[in-house]
Amino acid sequence: MSRTEVEGQLVDVVNGKIAPSRVVMEDGKFTEIVPLAEAPNRFLLPGLIDSHIHIESSQLCPSRFAEAAVPHGTTAIVSDPHEIANVLGMKGIELMLEDASSVPLRIFLTAPSCVPATQYERSGATISVPEIESMLKDPRFVGLGEVMDVQGVLNDDPRIISKIKAAKAYWKGIDGHCPGLVGKDLVKYINAGIRTDHESMTADEAEEKYFLGMWIQVREGSASRDLRTLMPFAKTHECMLVSDDLRARDLVNGHLNVLLRKAVALGMPPMHAIRAVTAWPAWHYNLPGGSVAEGRTADLVVVEDLRDFKVQQVYIGGKLVAEDGAPLFLAEPRTNGLRIVPRNLVAADLLLRAEGERTSARVIEAFPDRIESGSLVTELPIREGAVKALPEQDVLHLALVNRYDDVPPVLGFIKGFGLRRGAMATSVAHDCHHILAVGASPEEMSRAINVVSRSGGFAVCDGGEISALPLEVAGLMSTAPARVVAQKENELVDRLTSMGCRLPAPFMTLSFQSLLVVPELKIGDRGLFDTRRMEFVSAIL
Repeated sequence: MSRTEVEGQLVDVVNGKIAPSRVVMEDGKFTEIVPLAEAPNRFLLPGLIDSHIHIESSQLCPSRFAEAAVPHGTTAIVSDPHEIANVLGMKGIELMLEDASSVPLRIFLTAPSCVPATQYERSGATISVPEIESMLKDPRFVGLGEVMDVQGVLNDDPRIISKIKAAKAYWKGIDGHCPGLVGKDLVKYINAGIRTDHESMTADEAEEKYFLGMWIQVREGSASRDLRTLMPFAKTHECMLVSDDLRARDLVNGHLNVLLRKAVALGMPPMHAIRAVTAWPAWHYNLPGGSVAEGRTADLVVVEDLRDFKVQQVYIGGKLVAEDGAPLFLAEPRTNGLRIVPRNLVAADLLLRAEGERTSARVIEAFPDRIESGSLVTELPIREGAVKALPEQDVLHLALVNRYDDVPPVLGFIKGFGLRRGAMATSVAHDCHHILAVGASPEEMSRAINVVSRSGGFAVCDGGEISALPLEVAGLMSTAPARVVAQKENELVDRLTSMGCRLPAPFMTLSFQSLLVVPELKIGDRGLFDTRRMEFVSAIL
C-alpha cells in the first residue's frame, strides 16, 4: 500500500477555512486529514480543474498538453474535441483518447454537439445522434459539448434537439454557447436543458443567465479575455474560471494558476477563486477531486501562497506527477495524418474580379483578444479587372481555401491585422478548419497557402521568404514539446509584428474569422456570412 503525507496550510473549499494540516494519501484517495498546531507556510489546494477548454487550440496533442499543463497545477480538464471531430470525425476523437491515455492528467471529454457547427458549411465529418449516444455511454464523456447552434435550438431544429434529448436520456449535462443571448430567447435556450455558458459579453448578461439557472464559465484564454469585464459578476456569484482556447506560447507560462493570480489581483476573494477551479466544476460535472476530504480522490496541488499561486508540487491519484515546474512523466504522442488537399495556387486565384475603377466592398473587422468580428463597407480600387486591397488603410486580402476539396477559394477583405507587406496562413480555422490566409500581397498569400496545405499549421511569407510551424496532427496539433511549439510561434509572431501586425495573437484571431456562430461578419466555404441575419452576403456590393 503506497502512502504519502504532505503538510501545509490546507484550503478547505467545502467549509471555507484554511488550517495547518497533514494530508495523508493512500491508493489514490485521501485517507486522513490531521489537524496540526503548526505546519509549513505553504498551501494545499485540491487539484485544479479547467471545465471548458479545447486541447486542439493549444496546438499540442493531448499528451504534450498534459506535459505542459500539469506542472502548473492542472489535474483535470473537460475538453470538447469538436475541432478534430470536424476534420476526422470519430477517428479524431479516438485519437485524442488514445493519446491522452499515456499521461496522468484526467482528461474528460464532452460529445461534440455541432459537427459541423452550422448547416451553412461543410466540415470533414458529421457527428449525428448514434455517435453522440455511443460517446455518452462512455464514462470518459461527461456531457454534451457546447451547443453553438443557437438558432437551431430556438427554431426547434430536430438535428440539434435530438442530440439534446440524447444527453438527457443518459443523465449527462449540456454545455452552452450563446453570446449576447438575452430575454425570451435566452429562456427558451435554457429551457431546452442547456446549463452552462462561457460566452457572456457583459457582467449584466452573465447575471441574467446565472439567475435563470446557468453556470457561468468566466473565460480568460488566448483569444478572448473576459475576466476583467465579468469581474463585477464573478467575484460575488458562484462561477467557474476557464480558458477555452489557450495557445502553447501562453500555456508554457501558466494555466489555471495564472487565472487564479489574475482573479485575486482583480479583487476576487482567494477562497472564491479557488472554488471556481476546484469544487464548483467538480460538482457540476460529477468529476473526481474538487476538494480535499477523507475518501475523495487524492488530487492535490501545493502552492507557495494565495497571491501568486506558484506551484511547488502536483499530485494526481496520490502520486507526485510534477515538481518545481517540471513534469515527472513522459508523453507518448500519436498522429494519423493531415487530411488537407495539397494546393498550387497563384496570385490570380486570390483576386476578386470586378468592372470599373472603384467598388464598394464588405470588410470583416477583426479585434484583438476577441472572437467576435465587426462588419463595415469601404471603397476599394479596381486595377486590371481585380479589386485591390489597401494595406496603407489596413484593408487586406482574405481567402478561405477548402481543405477537403480542390475548389476555388472564397475571397474577401479584412481589417485589423495591420500588415503592410507579406502574408500569413493557417490550417486552424474554427470550426471546419479550412485554410485561412490574410495578406497585403496575393502572390505571398498563395505561397503561404501552398506551404500550409502540405504541412498543416502556420506560415508567414515576407519578401519571398517563408517561415512555418507544421502541425502534423490533422493540421491542428503538434507532437513536439510545448516549448518547441511556443518558441516557433513566437518567432512567427515577431516576424508578423515587424511586418506591421499589431494583434497579440494573430494566428488565433485569424482562426476565428470563419466561426459562423458568433457575430457579426465571417467567411465560410460558401462565402461571406452575416451571422446576425444568418445568410450569405456578397463581398462586392
